[in-house]
Amino acid sequence: MAGNIAIAEGAILAGCQAYFGYPITPQNEILEYMSKRMPEEGRVFIQTESELSAINMVYGAAAAGYRAMTSTSSPGFSLQQEGISYMSGAELPGVLVNVMRGGPGLGNIGGAQGDYFQSTKGGGHGDYRVITLAPASVQEMMDLTMLAFELADKYRNPVVMLPDGFLGQVIEPVLMRQRVTKLTSKPWAITGASGRPKNVINSLELDPADFPPRLELLLKKLEKICRNEVRYEGVNLDDASLVIVAYGSASRSALTAMKIARQEGLAVGLFRPITLFPFPYKALAKLAKRVKNFLVAELSCGQLIEDVKLAVGSDERVELVNQYGGVPLYAEKILEAIEKMTKEPAGR
Repeated sequence: MAGNIAIAEGAILAGCQAYFGYPITPQNEILEYMSKRMPEEGRVFIQTESELSAINMVYGAAAAGYRAMTSTSSPGFSLQQEGISYMSGAELPGVLVNVMRGGPGLGNIGGAQGDYFQSTKGGGHGDYRVITLAPASVQEMMDLTMLAFELADKYRNPVVMLPDGFLGQVIEPVLMRQRVTKLTSKPWAITGASGRPKNVINSLELDPADFPPRLELLLKKLEKICRNEVRYEGVNLDDASLVIVAYGSASRSALTAMKIARQEGLAVGLFRPITLFPFPYKALAKLAKRVKNFLVAELSCGQLIEDVKLAVGSDERVELVNQYGGVPLYAEKILEAIEKMTKEPAGR
């Protein structure tokens, strides 16, 4: 399967009941595939007139208790930020896919990771966060999409799938997963109030004194997410003296660079965050107690590196190797950075 198709089929298997989306490269295959598969399954598919319409339809479907999803790419994701803030404030679950491309502005259609801040720090207004999952293979495109629906319902919170354009187009073998047949009960949803008190879903409190308690509930939920849902992968960390930190397609290049470096006798490991929020701060901080050299590989001008520095502290050496604007980051460039770090002392 292609990565985008694996996301779409993962949504089908996860029990997605409604999909709303608008065309934008490099995620159009998701929209196209869902236009065929959702009607086949007797589910709702709507090509909307804009990304704004799509996110607000997800809001409405989620409020009615349905598993709902939209997909887009970077400029479209920017347009959806207000709706994501509203969903977060109203505690509505939903799966949002952003197949990242080069930016800012219209940029280009190549793969990039410049939307890291926007997704992990909250691209809309107010104090909120969204769970952000970063696949690194076509198999994970399917598996993490299924997990996204589970986490969205578990915490009543939007969940973002954040692959880049390269992963959306790559084709790899995929092991098909079991179809989800039992969906989470949602007694809070708006389904008609016959025989029960009416449910009210909104994010508005006209009296400022009443709003802090609502935010405190959200903060407690985010603390629970940070305790329970951190995911990452470590490769060759036990004896590493230098660790590459990377996610998405950049981590694939980093893995190749690590293997070559190992063949050259260099003790290099790889740390791959799978959840970008919650970020694996504690795991990296623990690693920094014995590893003093970190190389961050990313497809942006330097965004992931800020969280790595927060995790490992100011005493450790953290350097950046990157590419941006829709251009791939090749293993050779990462290997050059590894060799340079091992030859030059810190601070030079």
